[in-house]
Amino acid sequence: MRVEAHAKLNLTLDVLGKRPDGYHDLRMIMQSVELADILDLRYADTGELRVSTNLHFLPNNEKNLAAQAALRWWEARGQSPQGLDITIEKYIPVCAGLGGGSSDAAAVLRALNQMEDRYYDPETLAETGALVGSDVPYCVIGGTALAEGRGEIVTSLPPLPKCWVVLCKPEFSISTPALFAKIDSVRLRCRPDTQGAIAALEAGDLHGVARRMYNVFEDALPERQHARVNDIKNVLIQCGALGASMSGTGPTAFGLFDDEGLAREAQERLEEFGGEVFLTQTV
Repeated sequence: MRVEAHAKLNLTLDVLGKRPDGYHDLRMIMQSVELADILDLRYADTGELRVSTNLHFLPNNEKNLAAQAALRWWEARGQSPQGLDITIEKYIPVCAGLGGGSSDAAAVLRALNQMEDRYYDPETLAETGALVGSDVPYCVIGGTALAEGRGEIVTSLPPLPKCWVVLCKPEFSISTPALFAKIDSVRLRCRPDTQGAIAALEAGDLHGVARRMYNVFEDALPERQHARVNDIKNVLIQCGALGASMSGTGPTAFGLFDDEGLAREAQERLEEFGGEVFLTQTV
């Protein structure tokens, strides 16, 4: 079976506080885009679970989230691991805040579920995904959704009106554990208006959602990285983006556009900056 694993954006991302279990309570609106990895799954007579990708530095064993998802799938069904070959064509940038690994894991769960005649409903499949990673449940559901708790409590929302998205991942990566460790001691400049963004979604108001986008992790970035992300956001706004923000723990910044021509202009401007630039649409 061949399946797509779509990248995700955080339209809003708020950290509510640290939990007794060491994780943080989050509240965030998430959105799928057309940018996607492509996965091929094939049962194998070898009895081995194997993962291969077009990026040599990614793990090809059980450290890969796609492999972990398959193991959790069989565990949930009370089965021993079976022979399975997973091939991943990576198009989503790695360590970019776009959920590439989580989306690959979710794609494996969805594919195995289809290969086994839809054994689980999406909600149960998302619960299995939570055993792999906090973003996996959302990636199982996809679309426009509110994610709470560690990210595993997912509530579907009215879809974001279809629009163009320009994404730019700078040349550096960000340590997710380091940002989570820092966020508790940072004075946040502001918080996203998540409830206002939900109301805008309910009204089908793209401009209203875009105006309310914010990610508190921007305030926890090291100074040089923060400046770089701000530069990208400024270019997006100057080129006509309705709003711009950072996704996840970064460093990818993105802007929403209701005009393809303006989006393509922003893409061209950002390509002069370096890094990885993508023009895509919402799903």
